[in-house]
Amino acid sequence: MTYFPRPVRRLLCIFGLTAATTASHAVTVHGTVTDPLGAPIAHAVVALVHDGKVIVSGQTGFDGSYTLSSADSGRFYVLASGHSFRQLQTQSFYGGTLDDVAQNVVLEPEWVRQSVVVTATGEPEPQAQTSGSVTGIGATQYENRMTIVDTLRQIPGLDVVQTGELGGETSLFIRGGSSTANRVVMDGVPIEDIGGRFDFTNLATTGLESVEAYRGPNSVLYGSDAAAGVVAVTTPRGSTPFPSLLYEGSAGSFGTYRNQVQLAGMKRKLDYYGGFSSLETRNSIPMDAYHDDTGVANVGWSWSAKTEMRVTARNSDSATGLPAGNSGYSFYGIANDGKQLDQDTYGTGTITHAFRDNLHATARYGLVRKREESEQWYPAGNLIAGNYYGDFETVTGANGDTVRGLALLNYGSSSGAVYPYQLALASNRDDLYAEMNYVHGPHLAVVGGARYENERGVEKEPVYAYREGLERENYDYQAQVGGEFKNRLFYTAAGNVEKNGLFGTVGTPHAGGSYYLVRPGKGARGTKLDFNFARGYQEPTLDQQFGSLYTFLTKNGGQATAAQYGITPIGAEQARTYDGGVEQSLFSEKVTLRATYFHNEFGNQIEAVPASLVPVLLPNLTAAQQQSLQAFLNNNYAYELDLNSMSYRAQGAEGEVEYGLGKSVFLRGGYTYLDAVVQRSFASDGPSACSSTGTTGPCTNPGFPGIPIGNYAPLIGARPFRRPPHTAFASAIYTGRKWTGVVDAAYASRSDDSTYLGGDDVNGGNTLLLPNRDLDYAYAKIDVGASYEWKPWATVYSQLNNLSSNQHIGPIGYPSLPFTFETGMRFTLSLGKR
Repeated sequence: MTYFPRPVRRLLCIFGLTAATTASHAVTVHGTVTDPLGAPIAHAVVALVHDGKVIVSGQTGFDGSYTLSSADSGRFYVLASGHSFRQLQTQSFYGGTLDDVAQNVVLEPEWVRQSVVVTATGEPEPQAQTSGSVTGIGATQYENRMTIVDTLRQIPGLDVVQTGELGGETSLFIRGGSSTANRVVMDGVPIEDIGGRFDFTNLATTGLESVEAYRGPNSVLYGSDAAAGVVAVTTPRGSTPFPSLLYEGSAGSFGTYRNQVQLAGMKRKLDYYGGFSSLETRNSIPMDAYHDDTGVANVGWSWSAKTEMRVTARNSDSATGLPAGNSGYSFYGIANDGKQLDQDTYGTGTITHAFRDNLHATARYGLVRKREESEQWYPAGNLIAGNYYGDFETVTGANGDTVRGLALLNYGSSSGAVYPYQLALASNRDDLYAEMNYVHGPHLAVVGGARYENERGVEKEPVYAYREGLERENYDYQAQVGGEFKNRLFYTAAGNVEKNGLFGTVGTPHAGGSYYLVRPGKGARGTKLDFNFARGYQEPTLDQQFGSLYTFLTKNGGQATAAQYGITPIGAEQARTYDGGVEQSLFSEKVTLRATYFHNEFGNQIEAVPASLVPVLLPNLTAAQQQSLQAFLNNNYAYELDLNSMSYRAQGAEGEVEYGLGKSVFLRGGYTYLDAVVQRSFASDGPSACSSTGTTGPCTNPGFPGIPIGNYAPLIGARPFRRPPHTAFASAIYTGRKWTGVVDAAYASRSDDSTYLGGDDVNGGNTLLLPNRDLDYAYAKIDVGASYEWKPWATVYSQLNNLSSNQHIGPIGYPSLPFTFETGMRFTLSLGKR
């Protein structure tokens, strides 16, 4: 027996008690480090960081597992890296006394720029394991930009259409789907208008951590409106152990000014982020000024290491001029004295709880409050025969066809119009969602969820004493299974049933799989095959439900006409898609090539018909009654009525390449071919809007004899409007120690469209219609942005947009901004940093 002197025995006793006390009060963090395919990474270095300092580190075992312990409590994150893998930092988490926290880490090869995505399965998942076409855009690509409009052009399969200059309404078409067929989610909560309409121009880059786009129907996870795709944005969280303040201010061409301030940090159980920005510009067109004020907040609080509560909020107040009302400024040459005000408020409240490492629950509440108000103070234009027309203009399409004349800009008092005029729309949604996520080994993961949606909408026009509202209650149930086998085969199968307050019960399936013929590795190793099948559905917008042709006919004695042409109550639009693709890695994963074929069928689509059809649709009314009804529709900006009468096919192929050139340069490029053809159309076989005799068929312009023209909708055999058959993009990103640079280029070929001026010449005729084929111009847009870190706390940046000064980026009639520039500075201040 070894004998120690009394002082040594005392010291050993104190040390033993201290160690035991420390161990009994330690927080333990454990998990597994894997590659993107789920294979464990042995000997990876892992470190536990607290208050910005590494407090303990270690290595993973042969099975990729690790365990780290600390006597500290508060907010931590894990740093992990491995040989030939890029260092990764996890999101911060709270660990308290005696807590055992699971933190699994997925490391990416050094040259690969893949990431963890959410929109494919609703749960965080490495992109390498998903079969769906998902592209994530990081903050570097839009750091110098005011909105994400141009950033979305850098994603294959997406066509971005902005009607006008900065602040002009911006729509998104995914793989040929309509602009309302996209679900837009913020922090997991749908934020688009009722029926899918969403204006991306008012989505400022302030408070955006990442943007993710999923191409294809995903109504199983996201319900109605996810008929063509999903765009998801996330709000940043505080990540520094002290308050970090960032301010930036910039000025640019056309009187453009922007200011932005952000504050973020974390303290023990709390993390917080707040941001505010103000943007204003006068644009290059008269009466087209635009401003937007955006505020964002994200606050999280950990009840314990197992339970977290989080609240996010975003509000945008914007105003933009309406130089040509709802049409193109180039058609008139005269600016309308009008503006549009938008107030968009979004909020989320989320509680997550981990019962065990493999059993998690989430409950989420979402709030959407959207207000849109259009105002016009007087009828701008030249007064001719009781109505107001623009100047004599020449309009030339990209196809070379030309028309000349005066276009109707505003109705006069003799037509029943009243000024000043105001139109107000409100779109509200309350969303409750709950899910359970259970993982049973690598082969099976089960997700079950339910959603309740309450949607309320109002449209009102005080000068006409008009007010109409709606309420829909939707119940949504979903289930999903997924897993992997041998780190090669990954599968997902899911189903959804929704009871919609308007059109009843619908169900959608979704199935997808990925298989690695060759696992990624050195040389040209890494071949992945993908396949997906899905169905989706979409509910009507406010305008479409209020402007239902069936409702209009039945209210005005047109039941016989509805029966004659098979006109039914407004209902759900439907989508079905198959897609399959291959992904190939080259040069030890420095280069990734992707090619995907997709085949979409969009059925029961909502089509617009002009109000000028009233005499044909309601022949039982007197001429005076017909004229009164048509004037009411026109004066209420309801130039059209809607019905489910169109279907079309949209198939094509996407190609994409990514190249990591060293550690500082990343190159991307992509191309999409879209072959979209209309298969059924009321504009082709319904009553003609261009004839008062009740004949069927499309419109014609006497200046183009024998050429059928779709005024409000495309014709059978033609392309859907504003879907170019060819789109492409390319980008180069450089991130150095001091310099950061981004070069973006986007291209779109000519597309079919309409001037929508049927019946709008001075004689009420169609001489201002142009043939639809290739009417919109092709364009190429090149932007350059750069930042230089002048001091650790000060950065100078500049953004140059549309270097070729191309003003045909928007649809026909809508001139785009020419070359613009913006220059500013960023200042970073760490408050209370030790």
